[in-house]
Amino acid sequence: MTRRMPPTETVRMALTTLRSNRLRSLLTMVGIVIGNASVITLVGVGRGAQGLAEEQLSNLGANVLFVVPGNNDTRRRGVAFPKTLVLQDAEAIVEQVPSVRRVAPQITSSQVVQAGARTATSSISGITADFLPVRSFEISSGRFISPQDNQAARAVTVIGPDLRSKLFPTGDPLGQQIRIGNQAFEVIGVMAPKGAVFGSNQDENAYIPLSTMVTRLTGRDPTYGVSLSFISVEARDEASTSAAKFQITNLLRQRHRILRDDDFAVRSQKDALTIVGTITGGLTLMLAAIGGISLLVGGIGIMNIMLVSVSERTEEIGLRKALGARSSDVLQQFLVESLVLASLGGAIGTATGLGTVALVAAVSPLPASIGLTTVLVTVGLSGSIGLFFGVVPARRAAKLDPIVALRSL
Repeated sequence: MTRRMPPTETVRMALTTLRSNRLRSLLTMVGIVIGNASVITLVGVGRGAQGLAEEQLSNLGANVLFVVPGNNDTRRRGVAFPKTLVLQDAEAIVEQVPSVRRVAPQITSSQVVQAGARTATSSISGITADFLPVRSFEISSGRFISPQDNQAARAVTVIGPDLRSKLFPTGDPLGQQIRIGNQAFEVIGVMAPKGAVFGSNQDENAYIPLSTMVTRLTGRDPTYGVSLSFISVEARDEASTSAAKFQITNLLRQRHRILRDDDFAVRSQKDALTIVGTITGGLTLMLAAIGGISLLVGGIGIMNIMLVSVSERTEEIGLRKALGARSSDVLQQFLVESLVLASLGGAIGTATGLGTVALVAAVSPLPASIGLTTVLVTVGLSGSIGLFFGVVPARRAAKLDPIVALRSL
C-alpha cells in the first residue's frame, strides 16, 4: 500500500518547481496582479468620487431646498430654462409656507471683473442678506450685503477668496473699486473659503445686492418681472424639509396656475445625495466589473500555462507515479502551484492597488479609500480563481497513465 505524501512535502515540491521557472511564474502572475490592482484602484477611486460629491453637497446645508425654473423634460433636452421663477414667488414662500425659516432668491450671471490691469471672468450673484445664513457661508473680512444695500441698490460687492487673489494679490481689497461688466462697485467684504460644488468653484464668485443686479446688469423682464435663477430655501429643521418641499410645490402650482406639468422643480440635499449615490454606486460597480474581467483573464492565463507545464512534465509525472505517487498527490501539487501563483499575484496586485489609491488621495481632491472587506474579498477571489482554473490542468496531470508517460524516456 502506497503512503500518502505529506502536505508539507507537496508544498515544498510546488515551490521548488515554481522557483526553477521564475520568469514563467512571474509572467503567469501578471494577469492576476493587474486584475487585483485594477479592482482595488477602481473601487477606491469610485468611493473617493462618492465621498467628494457628498462632501460638496454638505456645503449646501442640511435643511436647504433649491427651487429652480424648468422641469425634468427641459433639463433632459438641454434647453434654456424658462423665466417662470420670479421674485414674487420667493416673497410668497416666505409669507405663506410655515415650515420655512428663510428664503434667499438669487440671480446669477457670468461677467468680466476688472481691478486695475487685472481681469477675471466670474459668476456674479445678485442676492439678499439672507443668502449668508441660508447657504452657510461666512465672511473672512469686511461685511456682507445688508438689507439697506438692497433697498438703496448700492453698488457694493463681496468677493470670494480666489477672486480676491486674482484681482488683489497684494494689499487689502476692502474699499477698493472693481468693475463688473461696465459698472463700478466698491468691495465691502471677502468671503471665507467654501470650495467647489459640482465643479463650480464658489470661491471665485462675486456677490452684489439683488436690486443692484436687476437695475445695473440683468434688467427687468417686461413680461415676467424680476426673473430668478433659483431660490434657496432654509427649512426650520431637518425634519421639516419634506413638509417644506410639499408646501412650496403646492404654493407655486397655485401661483403659476399649473394643471399638468410643473414649470419648476424643488430639490433637496437628500435628493441630490440619492442621485449622486446611484450614479457613483453604478460607476463603482462597473469599474469593479472591469477589474473582475482582468482577474478572469489572469485565471485563464494560469490555466493555459499550467496546461503547458503538464505537457512539459509528462515524464516527471510518469516517473513519480511509477515510484508510488498517487494520482491525488499529483493533483494536489498542481493545485498548490496554481494557488501559489494566484495568491502571490493577488498579494502583489493588492499592494499595488493600495499604493495607487494612496497616491490618488495624496495628489488629487478625491478622498480615495478602500475598505478592509474589499481587500480581503479581492485577495480571496484571486486565490479562488487560482484553484478554479488550476483544476483542469491538475486533473489532466493526475489522470496520466505512468506507462504512457514513460514511453518518451
